[in-house]
Amino acid sequence: MALIQQVCTAPFARAVHPPSVAIFRCRAFSISSPASASQADPRVLLGMSEQELQQLASDFGQQNYRGKQLHHLIYKRKVKEIEDFSQLPQAFRNDLQEAGWKVGRSVVYRAVTAADGTVKLCLPWTLQLLIKLEDNRLIETVGIPVEEDKVSTRLTACVSSQVGCPLRCSFCATGKGGFSRNLKRHEIVEQVLAIEEVFKRRVTNVVFMGMGEPMLNLKAVLEAHRCLNKDIEIGQRMITISTVGVPNTIKKLASHKLQSTLAVSLHAPNQKLREAIVPSAKSYPLDAIMEDCRDYFLDTGRRVSFEYALLAGVNDKTEHAIELAELLHEWGRGYHVNLIPFNPIEGSEYQRPHKKAVMAFAAALESRKITVSVRQTRGLDASAACGQLRNEFQKSPLVIESDNLQSQSDVAVAC
Repeated sequence: MALIQQVCTAPFARAVHPPSVAIFRCRAFSISSPASASQADPRVLLGMSEQELQQLASDFGQQNYRGKQLHHLIYKRKVKEIEDFSQLPQAFRNDLQEAGWKVGRSVVYRAVTAADGTVKLCLPWTLQLLIKLEDNRLIETVGIPVEEDKVSTRLTACVSSQVGCPLRCSFCATGKGGFSRNLKRHEIVEQVLAIEEVFKRRVTNVVFMGMGEPMLNLKAVLEAHRCLNKDIEIGQRMITISTVGVPNTIKKLASHKLQSTLAVSLHAPNQKLREAIVPSAKSYPLDAIMEDCRDYFLDTGRRVSFEYALLAGVNDKTEHAIELAELLHEWGRGYHVNLIPFNPIEGSEYQRPHKKAVMAFAAALESRKITVSVRQTRGLDASAACGQLRNEFQKSPLVIESDNLQSQSDVAVAC
């Protein structure tokens, strides 16, 4: 779907060489009938609210404060296994495990970095992770730190919402890899916790711009959004939900009155060109999207941001920028455009635009009073386009490799 054009740089100095690899052993869980069930995924603790965890404790004959302890262990101490819940009575831990409950944390299968030297250890570096889910499917998540005045002020987690993507945008590596299934809420939330664990600091911002189309998995995305906001305590205004456009879903999202940012992947200033780039645009005309975006602002008070992937010779001409500015002015004021120079992927017919073309496009928008930013792109050798890393390692669900995997649970960050 949307692109993350970022470098992926080594945090594991003693364990990896570009492209870097960190492999962890999977654990198998036996699941029996639960005493209680979360709506998203029965027997998974991650994603449950404090109130739900209190109810779960009560269902097991425990006092309510045990639910508060569970909440603290999962979201503050970030304990991964029930057997390590040392604050809880052994009998309660045994009961949870025997009933098939688990925390819901997956293993990091690969950690890949750029080899171009754009980032050095102990300075902000961008890391791309492959997370191996319980069914052996792989998803990508990216940690993006931002340094201002030599002080790290922000850490953004770019999270996936599906395994692959069914919309198959012509320039997107995720779409080329096919679609497997929607992610469950805990599988979305755990991506943020994985980034925090590697960077050893809190995630301040979350963008749903990884693999998949969030609006096609809106229920789980909204449940994960609630958890990220209420339990992990990331402000709603620090969360962005991106979409390439699915009919009727922007209105549905607006009804929840979130204070998060909606980012629409536009990629073209007219319907004909958009259909050539985004096949699903045929079922959701540009005027309909713009009308929904205008109504979204009226319903929520939150203006929409537009993502625009620049493809050399396709949609990156000055006349395209002028047409885009006219489109945005027609439907409102104050829109922001995020320009994304295309990150080349294997087998794609598209090319990356020259820097001069990118700057000319941005200048044409700015001269017509459209706020614009250009996403920085580094590490072009690191399979950094969203979905490209996953495609390199997985075309279909992985087979269990327990005999071949080497456990490296003691891998440490070099800083």
